[in-house]
Amino acid sequence: MATVQNNPLKGWQVDRAAIRTLGRDLQRPECILCEPDGSVWTADARGVMKIAADGTQTLIRQSGIEGDRALDAQSLVMGGSLPNGIAFNRDGDLVIANFGTDAIELMTRDGRSRTLYREVDGRPLGKTNFVLTDSKGRTWFTVTTREVPWTRSINARTADGYVGLIDERGIRIVAEGFVGTNELRLDAREEWLYVAETNARRISRLRVRPDGSLHGRETYGPADLGGFPDGFAIDAAGNLWITLVLTERLVALTPEGELLTLLDDGNPAALAVYEQHYQAGTTTPELMASCKGTLAPMMASIAFGGPDLRTVYLGSLAGDTLPWFRSPVAGLPLAHWRVPATAR
Repeated sequence: MATVQNNPLKGWQVDRAAIRTLGRDLQRPECILCEPDGSVWTADARGVMKIAADGTQTLIRQSGIEGDRALDAQSLVMGGSLPNGIAFNRDGDLVIANFGTDAIELMTRDGRSRTLYREVDGRPLGKTNFVLTDSKGRTWFTVTTREVPWTRSINARTADGYVGLIDERGIRIVAEGFVGTNELRLDAREEWLYVAETNARRISRLRVRPDGSLHGRETYGPADLGGFPDGFAIDAAGNLWITLVLTERLVALTPEGELLTLLDDGNPAALAVYEQHYQAGTTTPELMASCKGTLAPMMASIAFGGPDLRTVYLGSLAGDTLPWFRSPVAGLPLAHWRVPATAR
């Protein structure tokens, strides 16, 4: 791992008194995308919510996709459409990993939608979780598990999650054997792909070949993060900012492998009970719900935005707004950040 001199996160933590919120009446704002013009987009149980720079909200429902259904109180068991991971492609349209329909979908900014893929290698995709586009116009995606129901994989820690790639050749699996595959990110040079394995409580990374094939898989940082990594983002100094869902903690993994706690909103008593059940393989949605915090309940994702990429937004599974605060270091711009506005 590279060494960063004068890492701006050393000795820094989020000031809870300085946290503000964006948006209102959101439903399961799990994944967040930011644009240079100040717009913030978030997945929503009803579709995708756009929040303009002036705070105006527009809910964009998917037309042509099976209608949404209500979530249970724990936001874990659902049916029908449930946009989870979202990413902008080169045309400015939204690629969606739909956790409810088990598909990869495409939605224009006015809601016109179509299914891109439901299968790979002749088999159903499974629980599609997250999507990420790169500078070459390719789409990377994760599937958490193929277990039915998918919640069985949490206690069984089933290693059937995988990473897929969509490019000019179509769709294919490029790495498999992950335990609860969740979000993924590319480094600044797109030479390393980082993968959150939620149920194994670790981050893995793999080297990326020019053709999109992956090799040299390794655990990045601690073998056990002490919590369940869900979403993460990379900053300009190479730190991984990671949300630990249920643990309700925001941590940073430095290039040297040091784990820093930036924000802790956890419930120690509930976590202690949950940890016992996690080790025994007897967790339940009710136990998960008892762990949720107060800032971003069931803290699930993180995104850098603002014109200087120093505004940090937190997504969640049980929240109705987006908490945000300022960072001492800018985030790494995603591929769509570099796309000229005229192309969108």
